[in-house]
Amino acid sequence: MDIVIRTAVPGDYAELGDITARAYLDDGLLDDNEDDSYERVLRDVAGRAGEGEVIVATLDGVLLGGVTFAPPGSPLADVAGPGEAEFRMLAVGRAGRGKGAGEALVRACAERARAIEGVNRLLLSTQARSPAAHRIYERLGFVRTPERDWSPVPTVPLLTYALELRVLDR
Repeated sequence: MDIVIRTAVPGDYAELGDITARAYLDDGLLDDNEDDSYERVLRDVAGRAGEGEVIVATLDGVLLGGVTFAPPGSPLADVAGPGEAEFRMLAVGRAGRGKGAGEALVRACAERARAIEGVNRLLLSTQARSPAAHRIYERLGFVRTPERDWSPVPTVPLLTYALELRVLDR
């Protein structure tokens, strides 16, 4: 079967919260001791669903991962400005990696952004320690935007990427 992309439902929230937090921890993107407040944010899928759209990838009914899409005006947007949408907290569990779930989730965000009148760019922030994710973004046409790089806390510098939406037509 193919990967199915859909909007998360409340029955997905706890499992997706676990997948997201575990992916960040396993990839070394979240320190077990120092970033426990962000781990709570990663696990709060219901909260994100109330302020954006949480999208999941499934295969044969198994939840592989998810992402949060922040349309213009969403309080979840960290770097997006006028005419821009953003996605955050992309995570695929270990069991789902290498199956195309991450790319499918990014494409779903681009489709949603493209469907919003006046939105011409999709943005994201990522840690430098995420080279596999960077490869997906670059393969899909995202380009680095170092002028937008930022840090939510001094010990977590974030890199930013942008996609001109007309580029993702391949």
